[in-house]
Amino acid sequence: MSDSIVEEGKSYPLGARVYKDGVNFSIFSKGSTALELLLFDNVNDSKPARIISMDQDLNRTSFYRHAFIPGMKAGQIYGYRAHGPYKPEQGLRFDSEKVLLDPYGKTVAVPDNYSRAAACKPGDNTATAMKNVVVDLNIYNWDGDMPLRRPFSRTVIYEMHVAGFTGNPNSGVADRKRGTYAGLIEKIPYLKDLGITAVELMPVFQFDEQDCPPGLINYWGYSPVSFFAPHAAYSFRKDFLGPLDEFRDMVKALHRAGIEVILDVVYNHTAEGNHEGPTMSFRGLANSTYYILENDKEYYRNYTGCGNTLNANISIVRRLIIDSLHFWVKQMHVDGFRFDLASILSRDVSGRPLENPPVLWDIDSDPVLAGTKLIAEAWDAAGLYQVGSFVGYKWKEWNGKFRDDIRGFIKGDGGTVSKLAPRLLASPDIFGHEEREPDRSINFVTCHDGFTLNDLVSYDRKHNEANGEENRDGSDNNLSWNCGYEGPVDDPTIEQLRKRQIKNFLAVNFLSLGVPMILMGDEVRRTQQGNNNAYCQNNETGWFDWSLVEKHDDIHRFVKYLLQARLNQRETRPDLHLSLNELLSKAYIKWHGVKQNKPDWSYDSHSLAVTALVDNFFIFHLMLNSYKEPLEFELPSSLNYKEHPWHCWIDTYRESPEDIFQWNDAPEISGATYLVQAHSVVVLFHRISYGTRERK
Repeated sequence: MSDSIVEEGKSYPLGARVYKDGVNFSIFSKGSTALELLLFDNVNDSKPARIISMDQDLNRTSFYRHAFIPGMKAGQIYGYRAHGPYKPEQGLRFDSEKVLLDPYGKTVAVPDNYSRAAACKPGDNTATAMKNVVVDLNIYNWDGDMPLRRPFSRTVIYEMHVAGFTGNPNSGVADRKRGTYAGLIEKIPYLKDLGITAVELMPVFQFDEQDCPPGLINYWGYSPVSFFAPHAAYSFRKDFLGPLDEFRDMVKALHRAGIEVILDVVYNHTAEGNHEGPTMSFRGLANSTYYILENDKEYYRNYTGCGNTLNANISIVRRLIIDSLHFWVKQMHVDGFRFDLASILSRDVSGRPLENPPVLWDIDSDPVLAGTKLIAEAWDAAGLYQVGSFVGYKWKEWNGKFRDDIRGFIKGDGGTVSKLAPRLLASPDIFGHEEREPDRSINFVTCHDGFTLNDLVSYDRKHNEANGEENRDGSDNNLSWNCGYEGPVDDPTIEQLRKRQIKNFLAVNFLSLGVPMILMGDEVRRTQQGNNNAYCQNNETGWFDWSLVEKHDDIHRFVKYLLQARLNQRETRPDLHLSLNELLSKAYIKWHGVKQNKPDWSYDSHSLAVTALVDNFFIFHLMLNSYKEPLEFELPSSLNYKEHPWHCWIDTYRESPEDIFQWNDAPEISGATYLVQAHSVVVLFHRISYGTRERK
């Protein structure tokens, strides 16, 4: 490697920036006494080929160290070492034996013998440490691609795992592309045919796969080591630019299919863990700046359940988060973000919730992010719960109340009918105090965290023994019902009930006001064998089983028809710009029980019906029975329906293909009542739902 003269460089931009005559490096490190830039010929090298000392005077501006290296090109492997005091009781954890990642590095190279353990214990870890690679972001051809900016009102979210989607050998994807961004590209026709409009990708930031129990792999990715670099293991290419280009190829291909890309982002903690965790980057550069520490600064405040908490409202970290979001929008063309444990971002340097958290308002008001989808998981692992009170104007929120109340009702729990009603209407009891659209509520029944939809109706208890934690991990509050038998069963009666319950959940989710989200594989009854915390199961437990598409084609068809109807109706409705309160005030909504106009809100009730007419454009009548016996529901008779008979669109008790119809094929029904079978959902509609328009 050439020992070219090192120039002063500049403090901005942070990271490694390629220019025509060389590369500028800049990094923040408060409290360090010396900083070294390490240059490597190979990611597995045990020693750097060259060490560049960032001089205290020449290469330092305030807390930033910087250097310009003439003649350097993209492809250079690099890392840092920071010298300084190791005084944990003062919050200082400098360790000059550890190779540190650049917080602004755009690519991470992982050595063949990477060792998290070596980064945790004393000693030189050069050969086993992750390193960065200098990349030029400007050489990619986007072919005119731009984010789609689809309105939330016409969005259906599919939460998925990049590797898990095609990891199974039966995916039909070539072995070298299974579990990669390129593999996902091959399955885009499946997503488009199903009716998905947005994929929400579980973490794709480079993460530490060894942050898990011994012998297992961190599969989910909620253990970030970088907020800029795409996870290298999700690329089938072996060159250092591969993850960046392959991710961008995936985004471009999804956009061509009309599908948006939302990233599940983890800005609340890092893979460095607690006081016994590894020194990989932030800890070794400016520990007390990047993390919220206990009063005894040797220890980390843990509002995340993952050992540490990022100090999100201090200026350096706020800038890091905003710069990261800008990178993924401007350079990678993503359409939105779902913020993991977003309520943590409202905490101050002492961990106390702020009324107006600066970082959340920065994100909400940022002009670069103005057209970007922002979704908050509005709670954290320490009990802070902000669903309905999350700050900002643009944020949408995962509605945990929707999940719990829908589960409770369909399971047949008492006292759930009165909770069900507002959930069907985008939860005005939670969000109605603000002048927000109905899409403030992201509705879901299942997500990555917990049972799959199949397991929700097949298990009463979690079965996480394979995780190596003696079944202590994962939630015990699942609101699940195994329908009479724990796990797989050959009994056709139980199987029919489970299938019916699955369709009930799907129908309620996709028929409710708000933005629906479905978990990968729920449309074909994917199972995790009762594991409700499969974060370390990079195997058949966590993967999509493509044989289920044919095996459970009836459920797949049910979802597909639901999505077709929902999206077609949303495209023609004129009232989606209205706030939730305005929409409900203009709508004709009548609640019923088994008797017309007599809803039973009592604790022992298990049934509810609703008739809705919105702007004289459509009328539907929804009947829900979570009771163990059939119930005879009276049908509405006050809107002159005798001239225009009801049509039965959905009856979840019936077997496919009579469980759901295309609108024009839905059969007429006669009579003043309808028998809704036990644990069933029925939807009738009136032909006025097409107004005077004729669909093309």
